[in-house]
Amino acid sequence: MYTFSNRLKITSYILMAVGFIFLASGFWSAPSTVEEAKAIVAASHGDDHGGDHAVDAAHGEEHATVAESHANDHNETAESGHSSSHDEHLLHQLQNRPWSALYVAAFFFFMISLGVLAFYAIQRAAQAGWSPLLFRVMEGITSYIVPGGIIVFVILVLSTLHFNHLFTWMDADVVAHDKLLQGKQGYLDPTFFLIRAAIFLGGWIFYRQYSRKLSLAQDKSDDNSNFKKNFRWSAGFLVFYLISESMMSWDWIMSLDPHWFSTLFGWYVFASMFVSGITVIALVTIYLKSKGLLPEVNDSHIHDLAKFMFGISIFWTYLWFSQFMLIWYANIPEEVTYFVTRIEDYKLPFFGMLALNFLFPLLVLMNSDYKRVNWFVVMAGLVILFGHYMDVFNMVMPATVGNQWYLGVPEIGGILFFAGLFIFWVFTALTKEELTPKRNPFIEESKHFHY
Repeated sequence: MYTFSNRLKITSYILMAVGFIFLASGFWSAPSTVEEAKAIVAASHGDDHGGDHAVDAAHGEEHATVAESHANDHNETAESGHSSSHDEHLLHQLQNRPWSALYVAAFFFFMISLGVLAFYAIQRAAQAGWSPLLFRVMEGITSYIVPGGIIVFVILVLSTLHFNHLFTWMDADVVAHDKLLQGKQGYLDPTFFLIRAAIFLGGWIFYRQYSRKLSLAQDKSDDNSNFKKNFRWSAGFLVFYLISESMMSWDWIMSLDPHWFSTLFGWYVFASMFVSGITVIALVTIYLKSKGLLPEVNDSHIHDLAKFMFGISIFWTYLWFSQFMLIWYANIPEEVTYFVTRIEDYKLPFFGMLALNFLFPLLVLMNSDYKRVNWFVVMAGLVILFGHYMDVFNMVMPATVGNQWYLGVPEIGGILFFAGLFIFWVFTALTKEELTPKRNPFIEESKHFHY
């Protein structure tokens, strides 16, 4: 049995405490008036990340920039009204910043557990012989779906109650002056939005809990009936997962930019969560082995996990390039503005994310021998996880805070708080049962797996 060490437990507490303080300070320092927002922008004008960014009027986005708000003295009444609108939008952007930091971190750690759930279901449905030794690790990680999903859902509920301005289509005044959003009102309806979210979360949590129950029951059973049930439920769940994950990505991420759409977006988000989840499986497995646990997990298991990390990183790059190239080449204004905004105002996180998620795994994990070196896999995994946090950052921040972005106190606080919660919840779940399944029909094949 695994015992949650006091050192790791205390570390998780410290991470949550420091993260909570950082997040609270982010909310506390958010401006409450237009004048405060202007003062914050004026104070940060000399910042290196670009206090004097300007976004082309051709962008056509509703997210106006500070440069546009302060570009000229407005002499006429119409211009004055336009400036006032921009000032109000600037206030909303700065108020969104702590909310966005919270949402990015909450979604990122939730999507890790959701990616692991998909990987777990695939192993069950495929009746894979190499992976049963890792099932308890996967079940421990997927336990975070419950608290992680509830937190994300609460943020979505608070958004519909107008505690923030993350989703502009939830503002009736915005919709009243936007014909495109009026055409999407049937789908982008706050009540329907929450109903869909509840269905998605309910389905994911139900499968995780029921599959875990069948997995544990199999260890105490005299036959393989629970294993067969798990196989059937996993195969059916994957159909539900593919549909619900795509719709979730449209709802929770793509609708932040309600004028933009991409038919590849569901797959793109899936690839990001899939590689992040597999990476965490590798990291947790290596940690447990370093404590003398999982003795039958060998270098071939780690090699296969690292191989998935490499392969799905390439798959993610393929989807990123396919989406980017088609939109950029077509140069349709309502589509290309999504990337123009990110390239102009998010150069470092945008291109840095691409380097971390493609070039780094390509160069580091291509060599087969390195995939068997634990410290090397850990180092590569941490870089990949940070890269995909930046991927979520790039998907959320431009739509919610415009060019008022930083990697500052609230962003660091979000990472620390949810990292601490994730560690505490996952490793607590790992203490509940033996780490090695006993009666899985493929357990012996897994124990003797060599590549």
